[in-house]
Amino acid sequence: MPKSLSLLFAVVTVLLMMATAVSIAHNGWLAVLLFVLTVANIGAGFIVRARLRRREGTDSGNL
Repeated sequence: MPKSLSLLFAVVTVLLMMATAVSIAHNGWLAVLLFVLTVANIGAGFIVRARLRRREGTDSGNL
């Protein structure tokens, strides 16, 4: 995975985590929604990484 794409996933995930932390004090349902979006973003990062690795043909487990 290109470093810029990794950085994008990392920054978006951190922003979602921060928004989740802030929303806990204000609205529980919003906090749950942001938590689900955070987990989905992390999962999407793993999916994109696996697809890019498969496309390159290097299916080894190296990070």
